[in-house]
Amino acid sequence: MSGRSAPPPVVIGDAGPRAHNRVLIPTHGREPTRPPSDLIQDFAGESMGTTWAVRLVPPPGLDRAAFQTAIEEELGRIVLLFSHWEPRSELSRFNAAPAGFWAVSEPFWALLNAALDLADDTDGAVDPTIGALVDLWGFGPPGPRPLDASGRLIAPSEEEIAAARALGGWGRLRLNRNARGVQQLGGVRLDLSGIAKGHAVDQVSERLTAMGATCHLVEIGGELRGAGVKPDGRPWWAELQQAPGAPGPRTVAALFDLAVATSGDWVRRYEIDGQAYSHTLDGRTGRPVDNGVASVTVLADTALYADAMATALTVMGPQEGPAFAEAMAIAAAFVVRGPDGLTETVTPAFAAMLDEGR
Repeated sequence: MSGRSAPPPVVIGDAGPRAHNRVLIPTHGREPTRPPSDLIQDFAGESMGTTWAVRLVPPPGLDRAAFQTAIEEELGRIVLLFSHWEPRSELSRFNAAPAGFWAVSEPFWALLNAALDLADDTDGAVDPTIGALVDLWGFGPPGPRPLDASGRLIAPSEEEIAAARALGGWGRLRLNRNARGVQQLGGVRLDLSGIAKGHAVDQVSERLTAMGATCHLVEIGGELRGAGVKPDGRPWWAELQQAPGAPGPRTVAALFDLAVATSGDWVRRYEIDGQAYSHTLDGRTGRPVDNGVASVTVLADTALYADAMATALTVMGPQEGPAFAEAMAIAAAFVVRGPDGLTETVTPAFAAMLDEGR
């Protein structure tokens, strides 16, 4: 779980003149409630190897320090549960454990089960067991790929890829539901970074709501979730990330009870002999995705789902991804590299939000 695999923070602000924007409006049909006060407080910091920002409308009686503490507590809790960059985390300790069944905490159990459900739904396009592959390709805690004598990066061999794949496979993971236990097969390395950041956004959002700050916007490493509206009745606007050179116009979304995440191949990558290797890995092949998908943006009710589906649709590719998203009524925008440059495809659910914004 590291910001090095996430898009840079989005621009948060006003929509600006509509003539120059493509505007997305939620289609859920909910009516906003009155914010708890006329104030807006801003918070910012660093966690998970990236930056975070929160804007909220505070209820009467709570000062800034209470919110600052709550936000930092939630982020620290997530790191100590799910970060594979933190040796003390529960995930790191499981990855280092010998073979056998190991009891895990309730929050760890809940997120792992959610990850496995997503793996099942996407036929492995989301796979929480690819930690060995992440490390092998130079995107994990062990660091970048080694260099040869001339200083060039060395790509993994077929044998190394096969060995790392053999350590994973979401379908091989066994759970003991009565004991809340997870089987360590020996060498299995879980990696929940594909959903942990979105989960952290959701947890901070829910913590703020429980404190009475029912209107807020939470952003961690480019993934956002908005709740309610601002004191003037306007929504929380966010400019969506796009791949460099994407054909679509500047796009802003009204994050009223809505979350958004983007997966992009330009964010974290390296090249070996002219071949680009993206941080998004396909556990089914053991390799970084190389299917022409430059970016996928997903809007959903929760940041966890948006985060997971942005990754899954990237892995699925330019044909299977849009078909799956349309079948599942996912609001998604795909930017694909082709012989004629970049093209954009949006799903019907995404287009419906554009229609609302006209």
